[in-house]
Amino acid sequence: MLGLKVIAISRTFMTKILDYSQKLKLWTDFCDDNGVLQKSVPLFSQQDMRVETQPYGLDHRLILKRSEEMEALVIEQAEEVINDYKHEMQIYDGLIYMMYWLDQGIIQPLYIGKAEKIGRKGGLSINIANIRHNKSNFCRWGSNYQYHIGDLSAATIFGHNPKNVNRKYLQWAEKLFLDHPTFEPVLRQPTFFWMKAWPRRKIGIWKEYGITSLTFLEYLLIGVASDIFPTYLLNTEGVNRRSSEI
Repeated sequence: MLGLKVIAISRTFMTKILDYSQKLKLWTDFCDDNGVLQKSVPLFSQQDMRVETQPYGLDHRLILKRSEEMEALVIEQAEEVINDYKHEMQIYDGLIYMMYWLDQGIIQPLYIGKAEKIGRKGGLSINIANIRHNKSNFCRWGSNYQYHIGDLSAATIFGHNPKNVNRKYLQWAEKLFLDHPTFEPVLRQPTFFWMKAWPRRKIGIWKEYGITSLTFLEYLLIGVASDIFPTYLLNTEGVNRRSSEI
């Protein structure tokens, strides 16, 4: 409970006391320092703005196809964390990632999340393990239901059982695509993806705070982003109540 209170107090300081220009500078400095723009890739495999689909699972349901570049980035960054775990180097906490749009050079976040190195049972997280072949979990961007691509596909593409259509991902589908459900999903805007293996001794978005854990970083990024980009951010947890109601 104490840790949650520290997070809440720290985020309140950052998002309430700082003015808009200061918050935007925090955001752009973080993106610049971590090469977000330079190291990003298209999220989906697409022709023009139409996202390609592919059959998946025993029922051959259609799902949205991740781009080859996106899969390569996830594998590259996840294997940094896997090697860290195997060799007990204790360098990384896990992975931080972002789905975003770009407007006049400004990164407008749509979703911010993390995949931790250690799973609930104490070993390497199933979301990261065997990353080259584990496309069902795939650092939270897996093809299974209860993962981003699987659930977004259920909300976007015809043919999924209604019980697997999640309200959260209906909001994602509404934000990302011109129409849903459909057999030919078309993006509203080019949609990008960034992921980074987060070192446990790295400074985050709030430089004055110092070394920032992955969990704290995620909370801070969501808190700042929800103030600066309230009409873009699709996160529901960790979002400032005022901003989420705009």
